[in-house]
Amino acid sequence: MVDKRLILKIFEAFSIQRWNDLIRPFDIVEMDKAAEKMCAAYVIGKFEENSGKKLDWNWMIFASFFDLLKKIMLCDMKSPVQKMLRCDYPLEYVKLNDWVLERYRDMLDAELFNQFRAYFESGETRYSGKNPEIILASRVLRAAHKFSTLRELEMISTMNEEARLTKIRQEISEDIKPYLDLTGLSLLMAHMRPFELIMKIEQLRFQTRWNQTPRIPKTSVLGHCFFVAVMTLLLARDARIGGKPIKYCDKRLFNDFFSALFHDLPEAVTRDIISPVKTATDGLPGIVKCIEDEIVKKELVPLMEDFYVDEILYFTSDEFENRIRTENLDGAFASEIVEWTDLCEIYNKNEYSPVDGKTVRIADHLSALIEADSSIKHGITSGHLVSGKEGTMKHYLKTPIINGIDAAALFYSVIE
Repeated sequence: MVDKRLILKIFEAFSIQRWNDLIRPFDIVEMDKAAEKMCAAYVIGKFEENSGKKLDWNWMIFASFFDLLKKIMLCDMKSPVQKMLRCDYPLEYVKLNDWVLERYRDMLDAELFNQFRAYFESGETRYSGKNPEIILASRVLRAAHKFSTLRELEMISTMNEEARLTKIRQEISEDIKPYLDLTGLSLLMAHMRPFELIMKIEQLRFQTRWNQTPRIPKTSVLGHCFFVAVMTLLLARDARIGGKPIKYCDKRLFNDFFSALFHDLPEAVTRDIISPVKTATDGLPGIVKCIEDEIVKKELVPLMEDFYVDEILYFTSDEFENRIRTENLDGAFASEIVEWTDLCEIYNKNEYSPVDGKTVRIADHLSALIEADSSIKHGITSGHLVSGKEGTMKHYLKTPIINGIDAAALFYSVIE
């Protein structure tokens, strides 16, 4: 079972404020930055794939997770300070990384801890190995990191005197130059169509979950999506079939992570329709889904490139169902819902593009549970939070084991 301490430590990223020495028009927190970075990395990476290059997506996914773990532990240490440490005091920088690693030793399973340590030893996102697919994944992730930082600077620039921002802007511009050969990044910087898509996705940073009730900490829809993606990644390591762990094919791990990351993407154009409203009548859930799909096709699809639009629609359609991707007689792709045992025993191959949608749903509910429980424990409560928490727990008492995961035991461990 995923360690409760690790889950709650990751949740702390919703409370880590960024740019807190400048005027900010809205809360800018670390979880939201991690989410936007990976959305940008997806777009940039897909342009590289479309040009015939290969990159190691799974390395990138875990790297984004490890980056967040380190940021949580170092909290508000500014990037320039870390850069000076790395360049001018390399031995102390290594010791600092070792200190970070030790803080997580008892929270991570042995395999994941060793992977975390290997990531540090390889130079983090400045990967020094010889694997070209990892080198490209590293460059894409770094480019996305710099771009998402630039976007935050642009969003707060209207509230701050230029004299406060000039040096920061210059430093970011210099840092981003080495990556401008990446087509996706150059298009983002030129404010072309990919930039318009990221702008839509950014709207999820401004949308607060549980908007009908006071809550601490507040969480955005976009940050929630990254938290769900990370939880989906960790829950996959917990899943058991016949008592044995499952070795996910590469495409399955990729699909699970990005399906989770984009699972609320339609809300960028529809905003959140809360669960009580969606279920107000028997027919409303299906109607709402149809309306969402129609608005997505009109407002989001035109902003996507033809070489990844089908994939994103696959991520966001039947998002909480276990499924595979099939091809119709006319060559069009479709989604086919399958049993989880079949997903593991028959379809656990890249060619089927499997997705553990029900695991994404567990992670989604886990996020909502922690959001409610955390606020209640901080002394900020309401009927909405209490009923939401109780309803989630009752739901998983009925079917405690889903996708090989003891969800009920996990949920109880988190709130006890």
